[in-house]
Amino acid sequence: MSRRCELTGKGILYGHNVSHSNIKTKRRFLPNVQTVSLRSDALKRSVTLKISMNALRSVEHNGGLDGFLLKADNEVLSLKARRLKRDVVRTQSGETPAA
Repeated sequence: MSRRCELTGKGILYGHNVSHSNIKTKRRFLPNVQTVSLRSDALKRSVTLKISMNALRSVEHNGGLDGFLLKADNEVLSLKARRLKRDVVRTQSGETPAA
């Protein structure tokens, strides 16, 4: 299971645990990635994505999944999210999205 957010690209960070005696041991900082189902108003269906809870707050702040996808850069989006964005843009421009 990949620990990477499909909307923001947030992944694992690496660092050290530092003890009182300044001994450094390796550790990993895992993002809080959950599988959630989000509703797309433009596509009129629900979409299941693995996103971080920080991204979920951003989705709600930007007015839903459609608003977030339209503002997001394609470089950070996963392949599934880029396809969703393409379908949302096509739907809003009046075309029918590919099934």
